[in-house]
Amino acid sequence: MLPNDDRIADWLLSSLELKSTIFHVGQYCGTWQASTAGRRRASFHVVLHGQCWLHLAANPQGEAQSLQLETGDAVFLLHDMPHCLSPDPQPPASGRESERIGTMSPLTLTADARASAQGSVGIACGFFEFNSGLDNMLLSLLPDRVVARRDNPSLEGARAIFELIRAEALRDPNVPSPLIARLTDLLFVYALRASNGTDGITRCFWALMRRAEFAPLLSAIIESPGERWTTDTMASFVHMSRARFCRQFVEISGQPPAQLVTLIRMKLAAAMLRGGARTPDAAERVGYQSESAFAQAFKRVTGVQPGAWRRARIAREAGRATLH
Repeated sequence: MLPNDDRIADWLLSSLELKSTIFHVGQYCGTWQASTAGRRRASFHVVLHGQCWLHLAANPQGEAQSLQLETGDAVFLLHDMPHCLSPDPQPPASGRESERIGTMSPLTLTADARASAQGSVGIACGFFEFNSGLDNMLLSLLPDRVVARRDNPSLEGARAIFELIRAEALRDPNVPSPLIARLTDLLFVYALRASNGTDGITRCFWALMRRAEFAPLLSAIIESPGERWTTDTMASFVHMSRARFCRQFVEISGQPPAQLVTLIRMKLAAAMLRGGARTPDAAERVGYQSESAFAQAFKRVTGVQPGAWRRARIAREAGRATLH
């Protein structure tokens, strides 16, 4: 059986509807600064060859940070935030993190070692989005950024994906391959599952899941969503006082316990409705005796009523079946 944190990760990732698009693919030399900030979209950067630095501006949750990136590393920024990539280990002046300097040229087949010696850095940049209201809510519980390190043992399976991304990037320097975006989707899933906080993970559900004292609780809520999961019962489950439980829960996740329980229940209910379950049945199975209370909670999380969600999802699945 998988450890609790891996089981929860797989459960969460199984229904994320991610779609990536390529912004540009190429290489920089000399003095340059690249950024995807300011477009109100989540974005990614994959280092195809060479070395550079990711500079993140300070935000309410943390101080400014600079991370060195090397060939095979990737960074996923789950929210639009001031940042840049540059060859300089020193960050730009405050307020200038999102400026763009220099011109990207087409990729070449230059070997990594030679490219690094010449100061060339190859990058694939793009944007990604989550395609449902529920995924947007889940996104709020994930880290604000995920950094995938090529030398991370947990990402051994993702190295083949990176090599495919690089091979696709080199096929035609003037026409980015659409497969790069699809491969980046896979790389993101690998990276998120392997994320363990070594690159300054922010307060979120993902951080909570990685804590041994809380992972069994989250697994139990997922397995038995209809139970009466009050703050007191959850504190008792993890053998903590109510005060200590609430304090640690919020400090790690940034969310109150009740909100997380609601999210888990709505995610489970959404899967039931997508499978054709009636609204009253889904409500009861996730712990709601009142159908109206369930409907209000479901709309608060997803933005639509349960019946509308069910019809839309069934229609969407039928459309996909027709296409195939």
